[in-house]
Amino acid sequence: MEVERQHHNVTLAILTLAGIAFALQQTMVIPALPTLQRDLHTTTTWVTWVLTVFLLVASVATPILGKLGDQYGKERLLVISLALFFVGSVGAAAAWNIWSLIAWRAVQGAGAAVFPLSYGIIRDEFPREKVGVAIGLVSAVFGIGGGFGIVLSGVIVDNVSWRWLFIVGAVGIGVATVLVHRFVPESPVKTPSSVDYVGGALLSGGLISMLVALTEGENWGWTSSRTLGLGAAALVLLLAWGYAELHVEEPMVDMRMLARREILFTNITALIAGFAMFGTFVLVPNFVETPHGLTASLQRGVTYGFDASATKAGLYLLPSSFALLFAGPLAGLIGRRTGFKWPLAAGMLLVSISAAWLAEWHDRPWQILAAMPVLGVGVGFAFAAMATLITEAVRPTETGVATGMNTVARTVGGVVGGQIGAALLAAHTIRGTEVPSVDGFTIAFAIAAVVALIGAAVAVFITPPGARRRERLVVATSEAAD
Repeated sequence: MEVERQHHNVTLAILTLAGIAFALQQTMVIPALPTLQRDLHTTTTWVTWVLTVFLLVASVATPILGKLGDQYGKERLLVISLALFFVGSVGAAAAWNIWSLIAWRAVQGAGAAVFPLSYGIIRDEFPREKVGVAIGLVSAVFGIGGGFGIVLSGVIVDNVSWRWLFIVGAVGIGVATVLVHRFVPESPVKTPSSVDYVGGALLSGGLISMLVALTEGENWGWTSSRTLGLGAAALVLLLAWGYAELHVEEPMVDMRMLARREILFTNITALIAGFAMFGTFVLVPNFVETPHGLTASLQRGVTYGFDASATKAGLYLLPSSFALLFAGPLAGLIGRRTGFKWPLAAGMLLVSISAAWLAEWHDRPWQILAAMPVLGVGVGFAFAAMATLITEAVRPTETGVATGMNTVARTVGGVVGGQIGAALLAAHTIRGTEVPSVDGFTIAFAIAAVVALIGAAVAVFITPPGARRRERLVVATSEAAD
């Protein structure tokens, strides 16, 4: 029996709920890492893997599940992704030691294709004039959920057990899974093809090697044999993946598609956006949680930190989350009139301005709060525009894998940004202590500002698909007239 096709606003509401439920769990563990380390009697290195393993598995699973969604149905794979995430959340809530928690977080990461599959469903189901705004809203909840995740995590960690982090996540994901299965229609756009196991294995190996090297480089040493060996393995595997995809009959990822100007430049901007955003979002809670009295007693002249609890640190991010809520759909409206490269460029420029503000003015709480809405609007504009540029640039049968690769680029950028921020804080400490000095934060914010400004410049050179189609139409009309 054919599933009744709901009004697109019902579909949008359910996809938004699914996105928020997923995004919450991405960041909720960040403020809880010290508590997890203490309660599970483990080291800083291994508790960091609670976050790292999620990013690793998500990076590998996202393009694979996106491709399977293009083949077998995006709604079906979205339900499977959410179900995997639900199982991982329940398991994490019941984790009995650090190893079991890491394993269940890996299962959660396997459900990371929520956003690419949602973009594909929107493209297939919605009227063309509403696609940009809808994708803008769903893109915005990635940042909104991430921001609220840190706020909610602070409240939970300060008042009840860390296990409630995953119980809350399981409830949201469970509701979203049922609603998607019941009300979201299966996509009519599919592409029958075989699974490219070789491509999937090479991409997985390359991404895992690269991300492990990036996340563990600080602990192992950036010039250690393990770090350099994994970096070399990543390079070899990713080059082999590219070669294999160019020579297989039905590739998992069409390399020629990724090389097209609008796809390539959008993915480069996604890498830069992940770097700038992740570095800034993670640094702000660390900055405001630092005890002001401690820095005052350890050094003369320059002091920083506001003695914020985990809950209060999360509240500093609330203005950016609220701004994200409106920025995503607004980017869709602007993009329909101007082309989506302009909201993307404007978004990256705003991210640069907010990071530069934080680098220069951070002595008072209001100065941090003033920068957050600017950051939120910038991230909302950038994420919404990137997703729409990708979906408009590819065939309907390529939407899942193309948006999946864009998500991978953003994830890799986020890992790099987070690691560079951590390295800067470790390298700039108050003399005679391991407490980061204000210089480490200032330099990290300044680097994020410069990188985001480069991203704005890259975005300007993206040729929107609509403009390309108009150019081809003009050429074809001229040739026909001749």
